[in-house]
Amino acid sequence: FASYYGDHMVLQKKPSGAVVWGRGKLGAVVTVTLSGTSGLIIMKKTAQVKGPSRTWTTILDPMDQGGPYALRAEQGLENVTLRDIYFGDVWLCSGQSNMAMTVLQVANASQELAAASRYPYVRIFAAAPARSHVELEDLEQIELPWSIPTAAENLGHGNFTYFSAVCWLLGRSLYEALGFPIGLVEVAWGGTPIEAWSSRRALQACGLSEDMARGREAPQTSLWHGACFNLKSALCFAPPLSLALSSSTSPHQHLSGPQTPSVLWNAMIHPLLKMTLRGVAWYQGEANTLLHTDQYNCTFPALIADWRRAFHAGSAGQTELLLPFGFVQLSTYRRGSADDSFARLRWHQTADLGVVPNARMPSTFMAVAMDLGDEHSPYGSIHPRDKQNVAHRLLLGARAVAYGDKDIVFQGPYPTRAVLEVTRGLLNVTYSQELICRQRDAQAFEVCCSSQGSPCRWLPAPVVAVGSRMVTLALSGCRTLVLGLRYAWAEWPCEYQACPLYNPQGLPAPPFL
Repeated sequence: FASYYGDHMVLQKKPSGAVVWGRGKLGAVVTVTLSGTSGLIIMKKTAQVKGPSRTWTTILDPMDQGGPYALRAEQGLENVTLRDIYFGDVWLCSGQSNMAMTVLQVANASQELAAASRYPYVRIFAAAPARSHVELEDLEQIELPWSIPTAAENLGHGNFTYFSAVCWLLGRSLYEALGFPIGLVEVAWGGTPIEAWSSRRALQACGLSEDMARGREAPQTSLWHGACFNLKSALCFAPPLSLALSSSTSPHQHLSGPQTPSVLWNAMIHPLLKMTLRGVAWYQGEANTLLHTDQYNCTFPALIADWRRAFHAGSAGQTELLLPFGFVQLSTYRRGSADDSFARLRWHQTADLGVVPNARMPSTFMAVAMDLGDEHSPYGSIHPRDKQNVAHRLLLGARAVAYGDKDIVFQGPYPTRAVLEVTRGLLNVTYSQELICRQRDAQAFEVCCSSQGSPCRWLPAPVVAVGSRMVTLALSGCRTLVLGLRYAWAEWPCEYQACPLYNPQGLPAPPFL
């Protein structure tokens, strides 16, 4: 079997068929059998070993949820048997250090670890960090083989190792909501930009080539450990209404190691393409506040589309073409920072449309996290410890988008209309949902004021009133043209769970421009 198969694993249940593959003697026929606890054979498949890589592949018939089963591969007198196999839903979790943060590192870690034994049907697997300049067929190394969750041995193994807290908390919540086995596959590496996780195809789709591996100079300290972000960017409006986002440049240097374009795609994603998946959870972006920030509105949708095509093709159509893809919008880093790269990156995570799913990012869902800042995190403020709320917000999106639960509210309120009352100097902003005002922050809303031909000036627009679905803003500081409006446009826009606007379900209004 390929390296990521093992005892205790979860294979994708129906309506998809699970893909099973491995290596053998060229030209040999491999017989794969699935049997129940009594030894009764449920299905038998044969596959021939082909090609220069000497691989065989078969697709199991779609299976109902449940188990346990034994999966056996035979070639002549040789055989391998995997035991305690279950069928359920398989989710891939990827990204950088906020995805790599383990259950040991989160708030209430001891309680979370103690609860692990209650979830024997949530199975976990973690690939080891690896990079390659060519696409690999199989994983080079496994950090955690398929395992039943235990407190110390695997969920709380250490810092930034295994197992991912966001992945675990999402999977555990999915199990509680759905009631069938969940398989979780962690593939993460701290401090890595999206370019490293992107195939050459995806980068080329955004006009980035392999030798584009030059960007703003990376800091000496790894982002994984909370680097100092000191690179400025400017946001301006070109009159009358066209938006221009300009990145500052600094001395160029070649990206290296795990930051090199495509090296993590090659070594950590490409080997998994035959795996039948139900969904993806992604937590990445901090590294791209320093690199190609304003290309993220292309590189992120391109990565999603490319992963979907690749997993669909690699699994011979068993992974659906519009594979549900959930992600975490960036949280916070430095309180009071004037740098707007975090704000811009959050906006670009939605392909500059503010909410998902949208036309450029179908079948996606987002967990807003800008209100979950943690200034005193022992792992650096870039690594907030509240991963429970992150996972809960991802769960709501997964239930609505991946599982089609129409009764789930999974997005926060978003503006649908803004009407200027010129004579009274007011701006009325209508929202998509009922509003709960937790904080009358005078700085949260800003308007772009400009006299014709002059640059944009962003000035605070204090909240005058909050109605059921409307916020009224005062424009007293803006005596010229109002060309734009933005909300929560800051690296640290609000205090813990105290942004100005939420819906009755407790979901924050996302930032917008």
